[in-house]
Amino acid sequence: MDQDFSNAPSDQELEDLSLEMPALARLRDFARLAENVQWFSDLGTPLRKKVREIARAYLDGLGFPDAGMARLQSWEETAVAAESFDWDTEGWEAEESLRAALTTDALEHLSEEALEIGMTYLFSRIQEQIRQAVLTAAAIWGTDDEELIAAAMGAALQAAHGAALAVVALEDDAADHPFIHRFRLYERGRWPVGLAGRTYNIF
Repeated sequence: MDQDFSNAPSDQELEDLSLEMPALARLRDFARLAENVQWFSDLGTPLRKKVREIARAYLDGLGFPDAGMARLQSWEETAVAAESFDWDTEGWEAEESLRAALTTDALEHLSEEALEIGMTYLFSRIQEQIRQAVLTAAAIWGTDDEELIAAAMGAALQAAHGAALAVVALEDDAADHPFIHRFRLYERGRWPVGLAGRTYNIF
């Protein structure tokens, strides 16, 4: 899970590059937004109206308008829901299709090298913050399931990566992309674990 960010650009280096590449500036701004997310701070609470609205927008955009949503109330329930992805991959496949399309579109705005620089900067800003947030949440809930803790960290980083791709590729139209909606669930302190059958499980 850990990555070496010794080659991550400094704030000034990225600032200089961003002056030449507007898409990289958008990615820089997203990274700074992601730094302020209260990751995993509202796990297990009732699904409030705004959370349901965001989840509905995500599901509709992903192509599952008939799917409902369910609240996971413990790390144990979350572990069971996460295991379903080993055999129920429909939601994951839909996301991977979107991710591939976004990557292609993003590379119309940035070179592969510039995109890698931007993503390295993003992860260098948020990885440790996410780690600490997950460990804090796990301690509060009294769980020591290392595999599930690692899955939570990986899911948050993946969500940030997908949203960042949307920001780079879609410019002003990014706000309606499913990956942005999924990221907004993390902004509200939730862990959207994923789709199982026609139920979107949210911790």
